[in-house]
Amino acid sequence: MYVWRNALRPLLCIAALCPAAWVFAQPVDLRAPVPKIAFNDWKQVSDSDRMIEYGAEFPSVVQTAHKENNTVPIYAFVPKDRKDKVPVILILHYWGARDIKAERSMADRLAERGIGSVIVTLPYHLGRTPPGYRSGQLAIQPSSEQLRATMSQAALDVKRAIDFVEGRPEFDSAKIGIAGTSLGALVAALVYGVDSRPRLAAFILGGVDLAEIMWSSSLVVEARDALRRRGYSYERLQLELTEVEPLTYLHSRKESSAFVIGGKYDTIIPRSSTTGLIGAFDNPRTLWLETGHYGGIFIQSRVFKEVANYFETEFSGKPYLPPRRIYAPTLRIGVQAAYPTGFDIGVGIDLWKSNDRGDLVVVGLLTPRGPQVFFGGRVSQGLSLGVSGSTTRVGFGLFWSRVL
Repeated sequence: MYVWRNALRPLLCIAALCPAAWVFAQPVDLRAPVPKIAFNDWKQVSDSDRMIEYGAEFPSVVQTAHKENNTVPIYAFVPKDRKDKVPVILILHYWGARDIKAERSMADRLAERGIGSVIVTLPYHLGRTPPGYRSGQLAIQPSSEQLRATMSQAALDVKRAIDFVEGRPEFDSAKIGIAGTSLGALVAALVYGVDSRPRLAAFILGGVDLAEIMWSSSLVVEARDALRRRGYSYERLQLELTEVEPLTYLHSRKESSAFVIGGKYDTIIPRSSTTGLIGAFDNPRTLWLETGHYGGIFIQSRVFKEVANYFETEFSGKPYLPPRRIYAPTLRIGVQAAYPTGFDIGVGIDLWKSNDRGDLVVVGLLTPRGPQVFFGGRVSQGLSLGVSGSTTRVGFGLFWSRVL
């Protein structure tokens, strides 16, 4: 929340403009059941080869100043060849999602295994986005109060979605799982910690330590700078986010099943955050992709296949064994300054790396001057020194890049 000089303005903001922050000014017990409501029936939306899609909505557990954010749309998918109740997975999308194509693709993979799914719309996203804002823009704000409010609302809404699932005769309430990608994985980890009803969980490109993510992620630079201007340190932010930090609660699920998929070169969700999530469980199934946060889109179908394999296998009572690796290209975007060739911007793919850190790397690049190859050694995070060349020129200099 912005710092106002006038004593009246904070009261007006809290009471009229930021009711979610007001609701969560006092600690809230996320482990307590949410108030019971009567759900409306769902309506069929579409019919595909493997599944029938239904749409429904219910009021958010938290009522905010933005009426659009106060209703939670959900999308349910039931396998067509269902003969009895089926297991069901709650699917949570990534930050800033503008559609649910990826989540529908995961639902299709699950339906192929005879597993149903329910996609839950997170606060301030998609149909919950207030006019004049981008999907997800209001979800991550440079304020511990607002971050707590958003994460709390998300967790409580997912718990209400579990209530919805338990009331549907199509779904087996003894076989509920949860899966999320990026922000969805963070919310899924929080829900998994505060609600014992999901038996299984899959986290894709997610992690723990929300303060560390806010302090290190390359995606929230502006929010981080705003927090620093307001006098925040990492330690202060960590303390103030304890209430919605997944690690606060995941100790209760230490022996539970979990599947964690991380990106070795992820700068959006730092690798340390993903390893922290892995460490929260005694025997998690893990899979590291040779890419950053966005490179996984090129192997999305394969990743979703493994997520579906995990749920199918574990629900059958057998231990799931993930593949040792799934090949994924390590993609980069970068700028090089070389003598005598000058400056170039380009996108590329790693052709060879000496180790996971990329102490030595060969990158094939596409630049406005044509294809080039860079060979060099790591100087610091994202910066390498070496030689770049094409069929007509060779230069020596620096290459700054970021893995996608």
